[in-house]
Amino acid sequence: MGQPIPARSDHHGDDHRDDDWWRSAVIHQVYVRSFADGDGDGTGDLAGVREKLPYLAELGVDALWFSPWYLSPMKDGGYDVADYRTVDPAFGTLAEAEKLIAEARRLGIRTIIDIVPNHVSDQHAWFRAALAGGPERDLFHFRPGRGEHGELPPNNWTSEFGGPAWTRVTEPDGIPGDWYLHLFAPEQPDLDWAHPAVRQEHEDILRFWFERGVAGVRVDSAALPAKDPLLPDLVEGRGPHPYVDRDELHDVYRAWRAVADEYGAVFVGEVWLPDAERFARYLRPDELHTAFNFSFMTCPWDAARLRTSIDETLAEHAPVGAPATWVLCNHDVTRTVTRYGRADTGFDFAAKAFGTPTDLALGTRRARAAALLSLALPGTVYLYQGEELGLPEVEVAREHIQDPMHARSGGTDPGRDGCRVPLPWAAKEPYAGFGSRNTPWLPQPDGWAMYAVDRQQDDPGSLLTLYRRAIRLRPAFGTGPLTWLPAPEGVLAFERADGLRCLVNLADTPVDLPGHTGILLASGPFDTGNRLPKDTAVWLRTRPARFSAPEESPS
Repeated sequence: MGQPIPARSDHHGDDHRDDDWWRSAVIHQVYVRSFADGDGDGTGDLAGVREKLPYLAELGVDALWFSPWYLSPMKDGGYDVADYRTVDPAFGTLAEAEKLIAEARRLGIRTIIDIVPNHVSDQHAWFRAALAGGPERDLFHFRPGRGEHGELPPNNWTSEFGGPAWTRVTEPDGIPGDWYLHLFAPEQPDLDWAHPAVRQEHEDILRFWFERGVAGVRVDSAALPAKDPLLPDLVEGRGPHPYVDRDELHDVYRAWRAVADEYGAVFVGEVWLPDAERFARYLRPDELHTAFNFSFMTCPWDAARLRTSIDETLAEHAPVGAPATWVLCNHDVTRTVTRYGRADTGFDFAAKAFGTPTDLALGTRRARAAALLSLALPGTVYLYQGEELGLPEVEVAREHIQDPMHARSGGTDPGRDGCRVPLPWAAKEPYAGFGSRNTPWLPQPDGWAMYAVDRQQDDPGSLLTLYRRAIRLRPAFGTGPLTWLPAPEGVLAFERADGLRCLVNLADTPVDLPGHTGILLASGPFDTGNRLPKDTAVWLRTRPARFSAPEESPS
């Protein structure tokens, strides 16, 4: 597995590439706060990302998706935005963001930013004016309370972070007044998307960033912004949901698409919906380009369930001609090597708990196989920072947890900070080379340096090397469909273009390889009988090679 990685020649640095780059891209998610600290103050920043652009280019990714870098009080990791036109000073400046976008593009890497349409920060100018009694109150959902003295919330909605979705304000005259809606934390008041000023502002924000060279936008909580104007109680199973997947949303995204089309930009929506037909509506040709695939990301390590997830994903995208997306984890979800090393290998926010037993060796073996599985599927792949290093979930000490999910759960939910611990870059440097002069904003655990980039980059058996090689070889699979092949129970086997096949063994015993002309890549060594062991994946060639790429050794 130690042969040289072939130079990438398919499209990096080529401004003439087809505009459909996003249909088969590998996109790296950057959580800036934890990526690299350029000024040494303990918080990752844009200067740190700029320093690491050569690393990202060597990894071979097509684009970077940045979690919010805007001005924010950081009550929810930057998803509480105070000003979309200002970069938070902890991360840098607007000029530095513009430099980052341009420098990345010169390396053939596009930039995708995050927009959070459902809400803003309570420090946003609009909300501060609303609290002062100004007309900006109409831009939010303020309502009188129920009860004799208005002491009860206006309806029974609950926050995504736990507790009521309403907070009562003290009016300028000092008496208790109306309540405002927040589907997330109280510091994140929901906007009223029925107001034309809200729509106009967001279209202007899109143009502001597209003018600065941004190639795409990830839409946070994309199914939530529109609300039933009556704000009725939520009664499950009775009529349309009052705030999830409202039909009015589609007009919003059609207007956004018209703006994006002016610049050749793309959207990816965070759309959590169980109904495949409703989900596909967001991906119609005049709405969002793509949406995240949460079915695959939360699926247990089980062959039958993974195949079902893949089939359903491809089927729900087919009617609208949108590419599927594949992702194993992100800034909200338990890291892959940890999740796959537990008794329950799926993911559910409600099931997160402190002290869950984990077999990291098992989880890492499965994560290596899952990397080859996801990169062999047709569509777009999202890679969360540190996934290529095999970073495990960290059980952050309670006194250091900053995620509001922990506090609002009464301390039972460990929150999401465990997947946001600052990255290790250099094993022998302070704080594993993250760049800080003092303890980073989240402390790194003992042994974090063993995952450092400098320890993995020259190791032919490292997960980083596997990802680099797989991303470079991935274009060989082409952009055509997937065809399932007969395989033993517990084995996933499919073929893509030019006879290239992917096999993933999730059974308890090794399996024989089918006939092939070469082994393109394997996630781990074969057994002594040259069979594919459990929790291992392989890419096989079944026809004579039509391109120059090194073959893998089976051991």
